Amino acid sequence: MKAISFEKHGGNEVLRYGERPEPAVGPGQVRLAVRAAALNHLDLFVRNGIPDVPLPQIPGADAAGVVDAVGAGVEGLTPGDRVLVQPGLYDNVCEFCRSGEQSLCIKFQIVGEHGPGTFAEKVVVPARNVFPIPARLSFEEAAAFPLAYQTAWRLIVGRGALGPGQTVLIHGGGGGVAGAAVQIARLCGARVFATTSGDEKIRWLKDAGAEVVIDYTHEDVAKAIRAITAKRGVDVVLDSVGEKTWMTSLQAVRKGGRIVTCGATTGPNPKEEIRLVYWKQIAILGSTMANDREFRELLSAVGSGALSPRIDRVYPLARAAEAYARLEEGKQSGKIVLAVGDSERSWPDGD
Repeated sequence: MKAISFEKHGGNEVLRYGERPEPAVGPGQVRLAVRAAALNHLDLFVRNGIPDVPLPQIPGADAAGVVDAVGAGVEGLTPGDRVLVQPGLYDNVCEFCRSGEQSLCIKFQIVGEHGPGTFAEKVVVPARNVFPIPARLSFEEAAAFPLAYQTAWRLIVGRGALGPGQTVLIHGGGGGVAGAAVQIARLCGARVFATTSGDEKIRWLKDAGAEVVIDYTHEDVAKAIRAITAKRGVDVVLDSVGEKTWMTSLQAVRKGGRIVTCGATTGPNPKEEIRLVYWKQIAILGSTMANDREFRELLSAVGSGALSPRIDRVYPLARAAEAYARLEEGKQSGKIVLAVGDSERSWPDGD
């Protein structure tokens, strides 16, 4: 099968497009013929070299396609079914899984990080990680939301507990998770303030429901938020940026407010002003992926049309290095998707 893979960590020069062994399907597993796979910042981290990535590796967490084969014991799925992958892997037996908190599983892993990923013509995952594609979605749309949108759903709904009439600041709204969070926050009835750079991303965020969009390259975000909120600050800050925005988050959140974080794309070791944390009585909450109930709620919202994943650009799998470069440069507004297999030939120009 054709796949993107790498045998050592580095930049785009390590990515190879070529033949890889087709994966065998085991008991309780499903093999997909992949039609579309989406990029996430996770794929940059995996390529660059984060702990516990096996080599050689096929990256990619998100995918949509058709069932190619099912293993022993799998029921309710047959070859040809249109399905998408929920990329969070869990053992379903630990205390956290039994309590319904699968993303806290002691053996939690992510497709494409801890094992073979979706940037390939075939991928094997547990049957419990496969869901029918809502009829209204194309393969590209179905691949564009699972990882980013489930992460945003748990950030906003599960951990952030954002409610109607509350205010939220979302850093880096042009990115996958942050862009999804804008839509989800509006679905919750909140007032959304977002940051980004560039006129195109500003227009998209306003179209997505952001009441105010701040260009962080031209404005002091903390000062702008204090002015907008009459010095009160926002109820919730969503910060997946890390070092570059952390102090701004501490300054922008209200007394007794909440900062929710799921990542650190600009670095994991920000300057910390502890006095702001205790004086303002700020709650700092971590979040990773989503549990099964939250993912099913998300899937229902996408299936009904209440949420619509935005696609920035589609590239054929063979041109994955170009897609990586666009993501790394931060040029995207929405998700970058790879067309795979039969779909690859439908996207010859990369847009």
